[in-house]
Amino acid sequence: MAERDRQTFQLEVVTPQRLIVSEEVEELVAPGVEGYFGVWPGHTPFMTTLKFGELSYKRRGEERYLAVGWGYAEIVPEKAIILVETTERSEEVDVPRAEQARAKAEECLRRWGDETIDFAQAQAALERALTRISVASKGR
Repeated sequence: MAERDRQTFQLEVVTPQRLIVSEEVEELVAPGVEGYFGVWPGHTPFMTTLKFGELSYKRRGEERYLAVGWGYAEIVPEKAIILVETTERSEEVDVPRAEQARAKAEECLRRWGDETIDFAQAQAALERALTRISVASKGR
């Protein structure tokens, strides 16, 4: 099949522990460090760094979601490889634990100015918790 005729591309999402996704997909949206980016079949090749956020992909018209940690993406016309430190499928998210993490991070941010609070760390923890909660709610 000619490259321009392709309607899907191979998506692989990999952590140091396991292969999470290896599927033919129609599209991908991922959290790049400079903002979210989208990929369709035949996309121009590029590499980028990823930040913690929500990764979504469409397979057979159905949207699927992952919470992904820091990592890298390599995109070529027929394949997208996502290498991340951590990831969770929507059904794997422990929502009560994510809610506890959100509450703890919000409390830390309220106490900002206290010399024991690392603002950047608390803000990152809040972003991770909110992403996990969002991914869980979309996948159920």
